Amino acid sequence: MGILSCHAQNSKKNLDEFDAFRTEMHRDFESFRERIMREYIEFVKDPWKEYESVSPVPQPKKEPIPPVVLPDDGKDTTRVESKPIVIEEVVKPQPITPQPKPIEEIPENDYKNCNYVNVSFYGTPVKVRFDNNEDYRINTVSENSVAMALKVLATEKYDNCIFDCLKAREEYCLCDWAYLQFVQQVADEACGKTTNEASLLNAYILIQSGYKIRLAFSGERLYVLYASKHSIFNKSSYFIDGDNYYGLVELPSRLMISKASFPKEQNISLLIARQPNLAMNLSAKRQILSKTFPSFRVEAQTNKNLLSFYDTYPCSYYGGNYMTQWAQYANTPMDAQVVSTVYPALRKLLEGLTEKEKVSRLLNWVQTGFTYEYDDKVWGRDRTFFSEETLFYPYCDCEDRSVLLTRLIRDIIGLECILIYYPGHLATAVHFTTPVTGDYISLKGKKYIVCDPTYIGASIGMTMPEMNNSKAGVIMLD
Repeated sequence: MGILSCHAQNSKKNLDEFDAFRTEMHRDFESFRERIMREYIEFVKDPWKEYESVSPVPQPKKEPIPPVVLPDDGKDTTRVESKPIVIEEVVKPQPITPQPKPIEEIPENDYKNCNYVNVSFYGTPVKVRFDNNEDYRINTVSENSVAMALKVLATEKYDNCIFDCLKAREEYCLCDWAYLQFVQQVADEACGKTTNEASLLNAYILIQSGYKIRLAFSGERLYVLYASKHSIFNKSSYFIDGDNYYGLVELPSRLMISKASFPKEQNISLLIARQPNLAMNLSAKRQILSKTFPSFRVEAQTNKNLLSFYDTYPCSYYGGNYMTQWAQYANTPMDAQVVSTVYPALRKLLEGLTEKEKVSRLLNWVQTGFTYEYDDKVWGRDRTFFSEETLFYPYCDCEDRSVLLTRLIRDIIGLECILIYYPGHLATAVHFTTPVTGDYISLKGKKYIVCDPTYIGASIGMTMPEMNNSKAGVIMLD
């Protein structure tokens, strides 16, 4: 018994020492966060500088080229000569970088006096802890009043709110654009929509999450500005220290802006590495069939919650090159609902076919299974679809078809694809692992054969008439 008692005492001693060590580590961690936040709040007290907004970059107006239907005159279109296409420019894909993260891990605490904020994020219910503290008020907007309100937020009882938001970002695979909207919704539910308290809570959570955020005000209204890696079309911004800053709400033409920054802060990215994991709200079934291959028929359903999210997505470009806007759509992974239903059906239809035959079937399915219409006529503006949107909406144009076709070929057949941009038209090309004839682009020793989903009835290797190859550009895809 004495030996057992000794062991028990040693075990208890070790546990006590570990708890003391953990407490000390936690104290050091908290003091580091407190010091950083204290310095930030002092910076917020400095006089804010007046800025004038930068005019929006208009989305380039293009003269759309109508689709061409290959005449069915009995000629054999399967025999296509190999002709090289000379291209003017090659655009490489932007690498996807890890999402911003806090300067140190945000701890979950056992603070008891906590209410919950319930949000429905595109049909997905999420609960976030929030202490509705009456002291957290901004009656008159000024540098000092904002700093004092931040002081209230910068206590450990609000850590659970940040912890839950970051947990939701991971659990629901929220890209930066989704996370911006989610945090704004949490802040609006917690403090009241369009209130200054909501704006400050929004900014505080985003800052603590690792994003590059600036606070601003005009009159008695507080605004949140986010720095973006991408330039957003048709949206006014503020240019500060080399970065474009945008707002989730419409911004006035002049703002008083704080230059207070946080360590290791990062610009948001508009690339989507993972599909958001949103609650399912299935659309009606839609049958899509190939006219040339009538048995090539697939039933598609999409998640309407995802479509609602995509409806908010800003069209953007990066690196000063307008052509990069289409890579964003083409490189976005397909939704799990489509992957689990449409993909198996397509794979079954392609079973036993050669590489060329598989691409030919998919090409004709996209050429003839969808109805072409101009964006201006349907939407009143130029709008590129994510792949799921093309499967849902009744009309699509050359951009939408090319994005969808490259996604399907890469995912289902496993072949590399590129986009070809002509002024007014977007087409695709595929790198086959077996010899295939037709018009092609040569890049780094690889041939990419033209497969144009808007040249209706055309086979692999046929370029749509009237295309000026001397002005063509290539958009590389992941």
